[in-house]
Amino acid sequence: MTDDTQRAAAILKEHRESIDRLDAILVYTLGERFKHTQAVGRLKAENDLPPSDPAREAKQIARLEDLAKRADLDPEFAKAFLKFIIREVIHHHEKHQDDGVE
Repeated sequence: MTDDTQRAAAILKEHRESIDRLDAILVYTLGERFKHTQAVGRLKAENDLPPSDPAREAKQIARLEDLAKRADLDPEFAKAFLKFIIREVIHHHEKHQDDGVE
């Protein structure tokens, strides 16, 4: 291996280690987020509140779009990601209401 190839391999290894750490942070952060949204779903079911809140969802999407721009992340990707999460949360909230509170 040439010196350039070895240097590139070392840099690649460092990037991959950082990516692996960030992936773990994302998974644990999503886990924590869903713990809170599950609690919200139970609270909504207990109090006969609707499973979705379109006004809050719109605010969150706009907020995330702004954060994405400041973080130099594609805002369309950020919006799509949050919309995916919101759909999953609403699905959980609907399940709580359908099943009765867990």
